[in-house]
Amino acid sequence: MVKGSIIITSIGSTMMLGMGSALETLSGQAFGAGRPRMLGVYMQRSWIILLGTSILLTFIYIFSPPILRLFGQSNEISELTGKFALWMLPQLYAYAVYFPIQKFLQSQRKVMVMAVMAGSVLVFHVFLSWLLILKLKWSLAGGAISLNLAWWIHVLGQFSYIVAGYCPGSWTGFSWLAFRDLFGFFKLSLASGVMLCLEFWYMMILVVLVGHLSNPEIEVDAMSVCMNIVGWHMMISLGFNAAIGVRVSNELGAGNYRKAKLAVYVVSVTSIAVGIVCMAVILITRNEFPSLFTNSSAVKKEATKISGLLASTLILNSLQPVLAGVAIGAGWQALIAYINVGCYYIVGLPLGCILGYKLNLGLLGLWGGLIGGTILQTIILAILTACTDWKKEASVAENRIKKWGGSVGNEDDEHSQGTPS
Repeated sequence: MVKGSIIITSIGSTMMLGMGSALETLSGQAFGAGRPRMLGVYMQRSWIILLGTSILLTFIYIFSPPILRLFGQSNEISELTGKFALWMLPQLYAYAVYFPIQKFLQSQRKVMVMAVMAGSVLVFHVFLSWLLILKLKWSLAGGAISLNLAWWIHVLGQFSYIVAGYCPGSWTGFSWLAFRDLFGFFKLSLASGVMLCLEFWYMMILVVLVGHLSNPEIEVDAMSVCMNIVGWHMMISLGFNAAIGVRVSNELGAGNYRKAKLAVYVVSVTSIAVGIVCMAVILITRNEFPSLFTNSSAVKKEATKISGLLASTLILNSLQPVLAGVAIGAGWQALIAYINVGCYYIVGLPLGCILGYKLNLGLLGLWGGLIGGTILQTIILAILTACTDWKKEASVAENRIKKWGGSVGNEDDEHSQGTPS
């Protein structure tokens, strides 16, 4: 039931995060170009598109029981997951509002404010979860209430910060300009969402495939151990992803193509250095780290067996998110979506199935397919980045700002068409 709940709810969060990253491209470049007034309008356009997408995703949440039964889940698990998915609908709509706000603030480098708010909400969330789940014994309902409240408090806190006047150049109130160019904005948002979802869905497919191995209990548990390590490491890598995305978009928007190119090299080297340290820690503690997650000797043995692939994953996941961040900052989302299809679904997935099932390598083979697809993707992204004409990209960014800005950059027109909040 937990696995089904994670898959259903994560579809919404991944799609919202991916579609919201379109704002990272446009807002970052506009801010770098010295046209901050466009950021507020872009954020409102993103709200309209993401809230509309949330309405469509609502049907997946509502009809999650038959969807899960279609993928082989039992009736009991499907019904419980469906009930939990309904409880989590408020969180879906919080995502639709939150991610555009996040990109709006990130593009202006207001990172410390975001960190303080996130830390405060985390403390509240931990306390509320303890109260509702452990103290009051509200089980999954308590967890859902805690998550929904935490997300909406986070949303309201950041929005209050914006309208309170702390973003005077980029927020001038609600504007009818938000309804202009929605189709073009939707296409970029959709490409961004597909780019991220293709990576996430591959991991979910991998989880399902592991469940069909000859000894699924041990294999799934061992994979969960390793995925926890990957998840911890990804928190660092996603920080580099956001940082390089904002920096590249800001510098391209400002026409500083040399600084954009330099930032790519600096962040790439730094992230790889962190990955090497993490890889070394895993290899040195390959017999010990599974004990952090399980007492089962069989699971520990299986996790140790794939520790080499886990270490390789960490080094790849140090560079790949950085290159993906460069793509977002430069606006290459549609191209990256095609690359992801080829690397993960044409190469990685078939390779994993051959190694895991046909050659009886089990989890080792399935994870090997993942590594193969990720290696190919990283090589392609590295070549694409290395061969990029950054001066041309700065020109493209300038044209994009002109195309999407319209009259937003004109203060008088913005004031006449906008309605202050």
